[in-house]
Amino acid sequence: MNASKLQTPIAYLKGVGPNRASLLQTELGIYTYQDLLNLFPNRYLDRTKYYKIQGLERNNADVQIVGKITHIKMVEQKRGKRLVATFRDETGVMELIWFRGHKWIKDSLKINEPLVIFGKTKWFNGSFSMSHPEMELLKEHKNKMRSSMQPIYPSTEKLTNSGITNRVVNGLMEQLFLEAKNAFVETLSKPLIDELKLLPKNEAIFNIHFPENGELLARAEYRLKFEELFYIQLQLIRKNLIHKSKIKGYPFPKVGTNFNTFYKHHLPFELTGAQKRVVKEIRQDLGSNAQMNRLLQGDVGSGKTIVALLSILIALDNGFQACLMAPTAILSVQHYNGLLELCKDLEISISLLTGSSTTSQRRTIHENLENGSLNLLIGTHALLEDKVKFKNLGLAIIDEQHRFGVAQRSKLWHKNELPPHVLVMTATPIPRTLAMSVYGDLDISVIDELPPGRKEIKTVHRFDSNRLKVFKFIRDEITLGRQVYIVYPLIQESEALDYKDLMDGYESIVRDFPQPKYQISIVHGQMKPADKEFEMNRFIKGETQIMVATTVIEVGVNVPNASVMVIESAERFGLSQLHQLRGRVGRGAEQSYNILMTSHKLSADAKTRLATMTSTSDGFEIAEVDLKLRGPGDIMGTQQSGILNLRIADLINDTEILKIARSYAFQVLKADPNLSAPEHQPINNAFAQLVKYKNIWNYIS
Repeated sequence: MNASKLQTPIAYLKGVGPNRASLLQTELGIYTYQDLLNLFPNRYLDRTKYYKIQGLERNNADVQIVGKITHIKMVEQKRGKRLVATFRDETGVMELIWFRGHKWIKDSLKINEPLVIFGKTKWFNGSFSMSHPEMELLKEHKNKMRSSMQPIYPSTEKLTNSGITNRVVNGLMEQLFLEAKNAFVETLSKPLIDELKLLPKNEAIFNIHFPENGELLARAEYRLKFEELFYIQLQLIRKNLIHKSKIKGYPFPKVGTNFNTFYKHHLPFELTGAQKRVVKEIRQDLGSNAQMNRLLQGDVGSGKTIVALLSILIALDNGFQACLMAPTAILSVQHYNGLLELCKDLEISISLLTGSSTTSQRRTIHENLENGSLNLLIGTHALLEDKVKFKNLGLAIIDEQHRFGVAQRSKLWHKNELPPHVLVMTATPIPRTLAMSVYGDLDISVIDELPPGRKEIKTVHRFDSNRLKVFKFIRDEITLGRQVYIVYPLIQESEALDYKDLMDGYESIVRDFPQPKYQISIVHGQMKPADKEFEMNRFIKGETQIMVATTVIEVGVNVPNASVMVIESAERFGLSQLHQLRGRVGRGAEQSYNILMTSHKLSADAKTRLATMTSTSDGFEIAEVDLKLRGPGDIMGTQQSGILNLRIADLINDTEILKIARSYAFQVLKADPNLSAPEHQPINNAFAQLVKYKNIWNYIS
């Protein structure tokens, strides 16, 4: 079927018309023949089996029965009426009931004609009944384009109430296939189909809607899942390759004095194998003519900062400036202090720019940036202001990139004639499947081992009834000179309630840890930024032993002396949040602890989250569990969840197909970047159609 035919508005399909078309559009997003074709069934029912009324089980299963309607009546009830029909087969009698649509149903019912009914049965007062059954005449039933497995399509209450039942959708699908004459254009190349033993497009599309048997259904699903994932990967990889060939970056050919001096004499610890591998990947990028566009993933404490610094030193050695942008002032200050300390023996000028920088500080920074005497600028969104002009920005590093919008990041690009190299860092481990699908056009580096000497944080789950023991443990740790975080959940919808929880918690802690022996800081979202910073700094300097806070401390606060993280109502946190919070401790040489406090009432998901936290500290393993629990949309955040509206594939269950699809997309583009070879014609045509009709997502990177 040619592509333009598939773009016909759905209203023109026989049996649809304007009213049904408008319902299909609003409820299921079906605007064209193509959209209907891509409405894949949720599940399938075995319609080869016919039940007898006498042999029905008292369960809630879907059944199919052959019989006749012998009598119809309207029954008054408290609100309105119901239509009741007596239905018989040779073994017994049951009732069919309709609560709405009485008139057209009554007119369509045929007395004493052999019928096939289908639906869920209910057992009540000694007899069976079926509400709103699907019905068709036995002779029509036998003539249908029917397979033994009947597809059940996604639906909504509004569609069902408006008479667009599963049977109607089945009928529309049959009509579409009759009009299409089963002539769907092949979208994959012959070598691909042969090598992977895939069903041809025609057969796959037919068998997903009207499977002849279970084996053909499985093959049809595999073929269509592969195709969907293959084209997404093709788009992402192509975007990456075009980026590399068209978007030129500044080549940094040499590794010079700054890098070598620091590496040989001032490196505070031996790099891990993973860090060395990642530095090598970055050096290769920076040495080529293409602009680097790399995502650096590493768990909390894996040593991303050192990798970032080594990348900065390469830029400086080649006569360029660098900048590092972080989402919060606290994190910027921390990066600034950390890098200042690491670079104290190198001749490098570093400045900090945040919202609270004074006018005179800003003036100096602007001047030194433009005359090139300032090598490295660290800061918040303030770096994006138009006034901030570099002499020659060669490398931009963005920390926790999901906190920045696409438009904000592109501003950094335009600070120069050529775009700077971009290194994006995140401490939020992203499951591999998600990384391949969302950041597939970025090159990805992963630091997957912790520096030696880091002790694993001990994580335990305690119920509220153990609170006194937990408080005793906190006192013991403070006596040893350590500091403690106590974190309360923050859920935007119930800010007042959260604030009350936090304040109640704070008061009970003040009672159990009285002044002057104990000093306590408190930080929450309703405080002014300056007050927040003041309290944070008291804790960082060690003037307070306990920090009571909401999740504002989640990203990046570094207090090596803090050895205990208590998370209150831990069941209210997501897995990645719990993992991020745990990473606030364990930054010094001492043994650290993470205590998850909950009530006894826990949902199944909450139990899974707590069990995962206590059994592993591997961020990637945790991210995989999180993906299974929450689904891809939630993990990426609302602004990116639309990316993953996959029609048939599933990122959680189809990981293997995704890997195969990605590797074949790579092979095809490597051999034929423009898809111009004769055997790639079907792929090139299909890709052009997808882009033309916007059936492929534009990924964010």
